[in-house]
Amino acid sequence: MCNFFSLCFLSAIFAAAQETNEDAFIDDDYHDFGEDRRGITVTGTLETTQQITVIDKETIEKSAARDLSALLEEEINMGVVSFGGYGNQSEMNLRGFDTERIAILIDGVPANSPRSGEFDINQIDLNNVERIEVIYGGSDTKYNVSGALGGVINIITIKKQNTGLNFGFTFSNTGYMPGKYNLRTHNTQGTIGEPEFIDLLDNQSLNFFIGHGGENFSWRASLFGNRAGNHYLYEDDYGFARRKISNEVFDGGGNVQLVFSLPKDSSLLLDTKAYYAHRNFPITMNSSGSALATDFLLTENIVFAAPVTFRNDLATDASLTYQTSYTTYGVNISSNDHYLTAINRWNWYPAENFTLRSGFDWRFLYINTDSPLELDPVKKGNLGGLYFTVEYKILKNLLLIGSIKGVTDTKQIVAVPKLGINWQIHPKFSLKNNYFRSFKFPDFDDLYYTSMDGTMSGNPDLRPEDGWGTDIIAELIFNKMFLFSSAVFFQYTTDSIHWVKSQGGRWSPENVSSAFFTGIDFRPVFTLELNKWKLTSIKININYQFQYSWLLNDNLDFENTFRIPYMPLHIIGGSVNLAWETGSVAVSAHFQSTRYADTTNKLVLDPYCIVHATLNQSIGKNITFFSSLRNILDARYESFASYHMPGISLVCGVRGKFNISNKGK
Repeated sequence: MCNFFSLCFLSAIFAAAQETNEDAFIDDDYHDFGEDRRGITVTGTLETTQQITVIDKETIEKSAARDLSALLEEEINMGVVSFGGYGNQSEMNLRGFDTERIAILIDGVPANSPRSGEFDINQIDLNNVERIEVIYGGSDTKYNVSGALGGVINIITIKKQNTGLNFGFTFSNTGYMPGKYNLRTHNTQGTIGEPEFIDLLDNQSLNFFIGHGGENFSWRASLFGNRAGNHYLYEDDYGFARRKISNEVFDGGGNVQLVFSLPKDSSLLLDTKAYYAHRNFPITMNSSGSALATDFLLTENIVFAAPVTFRNDLATDASLTYQTSYTTYGVNISSNDHYLTAINRWNWYPAENFTLRSGFDWRFLYINTDSPLELDPVKKGNLGGLYFTVEYKILKNLLLIGSIKGVTDTKQIVAVPKLGINWQIHPKFSLKNNYFRSFKFPDFDDLYYTSMDGTMSGNPDLRPEDGWGTDIIAELIFNKMFLFSSAVFFQYTTDSIHWVKSQGGRWSPENVSSAFFTGIDFRPVFTLELNKWKLTSIKININYQFQYSWLLNDNLDFENTFRIPYMPLHIIGGSVNLAWETGSVAVSAHFQSTRYADTTNKLVLDPYCIVHATLNQSIGKNITFFSSLRNILDARYESFASYHMPGISLVCGVRGKFNISNKGK
């Protein structure tokens, strides 16, 4: 498959190798390499009008978070809805929009499932992530992808290797507090179960990588695996202590990356990722019965990037990605899907204060649902768009970005415009403002899904979700000691899609209403350098998010309204990180106010607060020990209705990194 991809890009590679004047054009933002310029991802503009948060490699490693959703919840205070422990489904929330309405990218390539719009966070091994970019707000112009109503999360995994041989590992164990609990099987209902100390060894995680970096070629291979029993204690809806069972998970995967350096700083990446999961899902949270689910995901990707091509002021990148997904659930439900995604972007710099960007993305979908109820189990589709962006610096400190993207599902074409302003009032203070249209086609499950028992059915007459939004962002930087970011946002969406239950008991998606979102986001960060008792710094990160939502239709208005499900009015969080020469300790907290689990706001979920503490200590240059107490307060809460989350747990692990270089020989 990689050979086929290589042939498709051969002509572009030859074009990039033409003789040019290196000194005539230097584009620091083109490859989006980051500070060390050792990564590669698709074209992204460095200067943007949107609110962006970046989680770097060091922060990811020190967090000891088990998966992507936990990392985002703890580090940037993102709203997360989870169905339980490791390996279970999780939903993320950006400005009131869930995962289906957030564009998830892996190395700049769309990764949301075209079938459901969801994203399986468990396929991401955080040990292989270089950094994560979170872009807030609709109609993104950094990567110009479609369907970003709430924003974009770009997970950057690609990294060139340090010179020489590199290898390392990470191993961790998660243990839950044993205790007595009520048994619930047919013959033992009401019997008290004794503590099971195997719960101290409930979850294990292992990652291993090896790679080599050279002047013109580097490679990296990695393997990871996880075993999770998820046998934690919780309190059920009737106040009984229970031990969760029938939710065991085993998953793992691998990744191989080849990076070639080409003339004129061009690069070619060949990347293959594989992921497999074997999960037991309890029929209900309190059930001893379970349904088996297996997932297999294979992704092959080729990326070509050239900061200079054809002429000195023209840059391009292109990627071609093939993905196949095979899923089984229970004994009768299975699916085998294939996706092919092509992306090409161009940047032209005709003048110092003027940039033109254009490009397209196209996704071919082949979705096969093997279900006895499907009269036409195979469905094909196309999604894509073409964009054109103008960046113009009216003044030295005033940037104007205008963009328009035409998106299509081959049945209709819709224009999605955006206007953004970045005004650097002072070297330390900037104001940003955006006006945008947000648009998303329904997912395939919304249109065509049919459940085995016939109680759930898609709706082929659904209209796309469509709306407008604006935000104002203020950013202040004071000598790295004080960083402040604040945003006020408003967004209106028509034809909001929700699954509703009819009088006959049948569930189906409907364009039930319009929705209006408004909110404010404060993010101050204080960093104080220290030079006493071997302490190096103390960092305090505070975040407060207020967001309100209204469901609006013929019977509802701003005075008589219901809130969007799982949207808390307040999210408050923060962390304190104390660092010394060889390690650090961090304490973080996350609070969510009352939420509702249904569109009529009758099912209330109580507020909750979770606190974590994490210790990292290096031994020499190569080994780091880490330990983390999760949910120190042993908070008992439901993230999703009737799905209870784990109480206090202890994570202990070790990380090793080694480099053998020939330098100096």
